[in-house]
Amino acid sequence: MLKNSSFLDMLFWNLLIVGLWHVVSFLSCQKFPDVKFDASKSRYAARPWEHGGRWYRDNLKIQIWKDKLPQHIGKGGFSKKHFRGDSIGYLDQFILETCRGEWMHMKNCICAVVTLIINPLLVGVLISSFILIGNLPFALVQRYNRFRLQILRKRRVRERLRSAGMERNAVTA
Repeated sequence: MLKNSSFLDMLFWNLLIVGLWHVVSFLSCQKFPDVKFDASKSRYAARPWEHGGRWYRDNLKIQIWKDKLPQHIGKGGFSKKHFRGDSIGYLDQFILETCRGEWMHMKNCICAVVTLIINPLLVGVLISSFILIGNLPFALVQRYNRFRLQILRKRRVRERLRSAGMERNAVTA
């Protein structure tokens, strides 16, 4: 499509396409019902190679750089940088927001494929690289944080059961 265009035409159309893609992705993410971002869906589940998030910590050293990334305070003003509690309801909302953020950033990465197709190879690779650099780290942080939050949530549920005297004791015969 843009293979025979001038530099300014390519720049204009790429900025327009990438910008519109990201806006539509963002607005969709905000408008979709929460059920779309259910952490129990397979798309959000941990893969065996992720080892519950340890792969990100050990191989990407994510704990060093994740807090340096900017954040968007999304639907309802939910801040992900300032942990405001550890109730089960709060953790459920936080986990949902990590799914929402991952979904949006991964959908934005699809735009990299589009730019590869419509541009000359060098331009496509360059723009696709920017798209991936601008989205993949955020998606990875969402996954890493979700795994950690799910562990904390399980701990809180166990503590609640224990304090209510409902902890299941193993019976041996």
